[in-house]
Amino acid sequence: MKPGRNFINAELRLTAHFFDDTDTDTNPTTVVCKVLSPNGITFTYTYGTDTNIGRVNVGDYYCDVTPTVSGRWGYRWEATGNATTVASEGNFVVDYSPFYDGLLRDYTR
Repeated sequence: MKPGRNFINAELRLTAHFFDDTDTDTNPTTVVCKVLSPNGITFTYTYGTDTNIGRVNVGDYYCDVTPTVSGRWGYRWEATGNATTVASEGNFVVDYSPFYDGLLRDYTR
């Protein structure tokens, strides 16, 4: 994920890199990306099933997500097979938006 600010309804890319027990890049048998919204909803994306998760090179995967609410989001990559069983986690913050968070004030008065 590129550094910088994240905004509601603006797609961002989560990335993961997988390697085996000998530190060789590998494509796991299964790759899943779970994304947890600030309001407790978990979205699960599976490589080979969902169109927003893909592979760039051997071992390099991405998951494109479009956050719909502001706050701290979490994500977890899980992979199994090909001499690797791994999980990694991270998080990102989506900025508050007066346009989407419903608190736009009328300052013209």
